[in-house]
Amino acid sequence: MSHSHELKNDRRLSLIFLFAGTLFISASLMFILQPLFGKILLPLLGGSPAVWNTCMVFYQSILFLGYLYAHTVSTRLNPHRQIQLHAAVILVSFLALPLALPENTTPPTDSNPTFWLLWTLFLAIGLPFFVVSTTAPLIQKWFSQVGHHTSHDPYYLYAASNTGSLMALLSYPFLLEPTIGLAEQKIYWGFGYIFLSLLIAACAFVLWQSKKAVATAQADNLEPERLSLRIQLHWLALAFVPSSLLLGLTNFISTDIASVPLLWIIPLTVYLLSFVIVFSKWNDKIHPVMVTLQPIFLVPFVAYAFINPADLPYWAYLVLHVLAFFFAVMVCHGELAKLRPHTRYLTRFYLIMSFAGMLGGMFNTFVAPFIFNGIYEYPLMIVAALWLRPGLQPDGKKAWLWQIMVPVLLMGIGLVLYATVKGLLQYFDWIVISLMGLTLLTLVFRKRPVALAFLTGSIIFLAQGLHSLSSHTLYQGRTFFGVLAVRESVLNNEQNKPETYHELFHGTTKHGAQRLPANLSRIPLTYYSRPGPMGQLFKEYDSRNQNWEVGIVGLGAGALTCYIKPGQKWTLYEIDPLVVDIASNPLYFSYLNQCGLSATIRIGDARLSLAKEADHKFDLLVMDAFSSDSVPTHLLTKEAIELYFKKLKPDGILAFHITNRHLMLKKVLSIHAEQLKLAALIEEFEPAQAMPLIVATDWVVMANKPETLQPLSVSSLGNWQKMPLYFDMKPWTDDFTNIVSIWK
Repeated sequence: MSHSHELKNDRRLSLIFLFAGTLFISASLMFILQPLFGKILLPLLGGSPAVWNTCMVFYQSILFLGYLYAHTVSTRLNPHRQIQLHAAVILVSFLALPLALPENTTPPTDSNPTFWLLWTLFLAIGLPFFVVSTTAPLIQKWFSQVGHHTSHDPYYLYAASNTGSLMALLSYPFLLEPTIGLAEQKIYWGFGYIFLSLLIAACAFVLWQSKKAVATAQADNLEPERLSLRIQLHWLALAFVPSSLLLGLTNFISTDIASVPLLWIIPLTVYLLSFVIVFSKWNDKIHPVMVTLQPIFLVPFVAYAFINPADLPYWAYLVLHVLAFFFAVMVCHGELAKLRPHTRYLTRFYLIMSFAGMLGGMFNTFVAPFIFNGIYEYPLMIVAALWLRPGLQPDGKKAWLWQIMVPVLLMGIGLVLYATVKGLLQYFDWIVISLMGLTLLTLVFRKRPVALAFLTGSIIFLAQGLHSLSSHTLYQGRTFFGVLAVRESVLNNEQNKPETYHELFHGTTKHGAQRLPANLSRIPLTYYSRPGPMGQLFKEYDSRNQNWEVGIVGLGAGALTCYIKPGQKWTLYEIDPLVVDIASNPLYFSYLNQCGLSATIRIGDARLSLAKEADHKFDLLVMDAFSSDSVPTHLLTKEAIELYFKKLKPDGILAFHITNRHLMLKKVLSIHAEQLKLAALIEEFEPAQAMPLIVATDWVVMANKPETLQPLSVSSLGNWQKMPLYFDMKPWTDDFTNIVSIWK
């Protein structure tokens, strides 16, 4: 038996543990660093969900560069040269330790901050993240050359990498975030990175000692290329669609609850879990099951997620989206795993996968916001995932024609209905029921991917168009901070007659409304109504607020400005310039033009803007900053509260809007009030009787002294109560927040 043959049959488990362990640690560090730095950067950009999506583009781009580096060095350099070069790169990356943001980091306020965010990430973590990104393909390539008996198929090591990613992601919100502050997390990550460098050195030593490595590398380089362009483009598509879907789903989840790592991690965990499964030995059995289940689950998903979402509670709506995402990525990634090439092309395979992932992120972050005024890339990628399904190929041109023409005919009928839908809106419920029934027809095309994609896309398109028309959307726009829509609706007024009014939506949450008749257009509505907590506050302090200086964080439709008195000075803080444009346009809302012409408007993040104001400036500071239904967490920390009171006069009042469907924000404020020795009252307001556009809303007021809040505590207008005490969570700080502890 030759020495070469002995090397090929090396069965040492220690080699598997070493290489798999290196991949495990590398992936763990990568997926701890992602939410860690996303959380560090959130406060600088108003807590927008787009921060995470932009961070994901950066991570995917550096991942691609790392895979490109691994592909280049492994195909052009012999193993010894690879080791020498990689050692130099790792040593240079130590210059970035300990991890920290560049000094004097301030985002732009007059332009889209996307490129600033990418540059800041590059300066802060670019080098170490690049090294971590090279590990998966490079270590697997090295393993394929060390002569182990499984070296011919090292793809199973990718499961170790993704298992590390999964464990890191799940440990972050439930273990690291609740127990360790950001400063300690950065320090521990640095130690982990040094440990990873030692493991890479051990793998390099094994490769250096291998007598077969050089011969294998030379043989691989001499082998002619046999990969077709078609198969490589197929890899690209199968990786691109799940990447885009990942960011689309993340945007949906984090917009309506909170932009925090816990919620970012849900879709990313599902995404990585799919890789663990499909690159394991079980994929041959699991993949056909996923292909079979996907179109079956598609029926309730399309019916309730797009055609009639209001019929489900939010948690069920969320489960539907996550399960649909799971089936889509399992089918796409399952096909990708089936098509994996010989180890000769291992680094090229991973390079194309990473390139597709980067393209998916760039499409969602840079392309979609400029060509779509809504989150349309998400349903578009759902349709694309169906197109990529494996299926029985039709025989002949007639079969292809049948596949496409039936859905196209249905789409044509739908377009005719869509064009005349204003007359059909009275039959809205029947149209919705018909569309839900039509989704059952998708099962007929489950083995015809093209037809299935066309039909599903037609149904989703018609449903979204129908909802847009039925909601009478006057304007819809999209910025870095989300999707804003102005809609015209109808209410029954005091004389029980129909009356049109305008409302402002951010994502799925109403952010204000205004009645249009001249005698009613100055009346603050929804969360800011005169019978509600804000109306009570201004009414109770009516005799002493003639010369108040007031700060309002969060503009909305501008309803609060109709509480302005001639002698008062108001400053309005708003992070999104589009909100200012909408509130200033009398075609949509006239609160600002009628009531707020004397107010000063400042664009930018509230904390950064307030920090520049003079101390003890305000008599009243109102915190009403929301991204859809979520309050940016950096506005709720102990340091934020201290900043607000630094800017308030000694007898000033801080008012917090905490209405939220999912989070018990009063717990956070109660603990701050207790620790900072502040007086605090809460009113969870419910309208006493049905009044147009007067809604239930929760507000908290805080002051340095109880006497300041005395008018509210004894008020007969409302029901202000002392804040309840909580002892089951740590106070939130800039270094520590934990969303799990306030989940309703």
